[in-house]
Amino acid sequence: MATTADEASTVEVSVNAGVGLGTIDEAAFGVNHALWDSHMNDPEVTGLLGEAGVGVMRYPGGSYGDIYHWKDHTAPGGYVAPHTTFDEFMSSVRTSGSQPMIIANYGTGTPQEAADWVRYANVTRSYGAKYWEIGNEIYGNGHYGSGWEADEHPDKSPREYARNVLSYAEAMKAVDPTIKIGAVLTTPGDWPDGIVGAGDSADWNHTVLSTVAGAIDFAIVHSYPGGANADEALDRTARLPGQLREVRRQIDRYAGQRSSKIGIALTEVNSNVQMNSRPNGLFAADTYMTALENGVFNVDWWNVHNGPTKVETVDGDTDFNDFGLLSSGGCVDDVCQPAVNTPFHPYFGIKSLTKLGRPGDTMVASSTDSDQVSAHAVHRADGTVSVMLTTKTR
Repeated sequence: MATTADEASTVEVSVNAGVGLGTIDEAAFGVNHALWDSHMNDPEVTGLLGEAGVGVMRYPGGSYGDIYHWKDHTAPGGYVAPHTTFDEFMSSVRTSGSQPMIIANYGTGTPQEAADWVRYANVTRSYGAKYWEIGNEIYGNGHYGSGWEADEHPDKSPREYARNVLSYAEAMKAVDPTIKIGAVLTTPGDWPDGIVGAGDSADWNHTVLSTVAGAIDFAIVHSYPGGANADEALDRTARLPGQLREVRRQIDRYAGQRSSKIGIALTEVNSNVQMNSRPNGLFAADTYMTALENGVFNVDWWNVHNGPTKVETVDGDTDFNDFGLLSSGGCVDDVCQPAVNTPFHPYFGIKSLTKLGRPGDTMVASSTDSDQVSAHAVHRADGTVSVMLTTKTR
């Protein structure tokens, strides 16, 4: 989004290559796949994600993780598209050179079912699946009033979730002690953070972490900042550093000396508004790097394909309010998307990061003197320094 000549001004950019902000992890750039997506494993999709530097593919798709039974490839109450089995998904993961982030079914599953999945994945099939989440957005199970996440446990409190995380971790690591277990947290400042439910003595994060900090390997948060439009969502990226500092502070409090062994993964992110727009492409690039610079090892865009919901015009382009990186080819009334797998702007925002840095490169301190321009810099393994600037003004 370029400024006009009258609005143009000089912005001072500072880069301090001597101040490192962490190394870009192999799992840094990720995406979500979902069982309802019949195009999940299209060769064209695998190629596009590989070109964008995607190193992680999350499966089986958000809330579907809490209704999916991997053994018979069913998701009662949801649609399962053809050609989306775990083995077919893993074929695409391997072809692209990435790795999986797997949601073990907490809502309608058991620790034994999850352990059997680990055995099949890493012993029977030798997939080497490293990252395993215990459920998805379990705080949305109705305990705080709003319910969208399947959870058949009679006790839906954070206390019960934490107790079960320990059971899942024990059963799964008994099969493969090298796997990494992630527990669901609420994002500080976003609902239901800070709410103490009926019968609870503390909110979700403090209750869960006080129990599981000695057993987990990473904490999971999600971010959909929203706003009136994608420009406003882009501005809200500035909230992320404070939110992530609070997550780390909470982990420090309960994990003590073990805190450094617990990572943070942002396994779902999208602006939630005008999702196919150029502003959202800038949001994608800026949000990935902001999160990574502030201690997150993995960021996963929601999601690869989704579908159109309503038609708007943003900066002269047709926007379908489709969470997907790639077109699903759907229509709203008589207005149809471009051909299936046509990339939307956020895809190019993520792909641009391959020019900024790669896994193994070091993120370094950078800043500008304008709140309308953000800067990200990387000290590459070859000794060069690359800089990316994102403008937040039209």
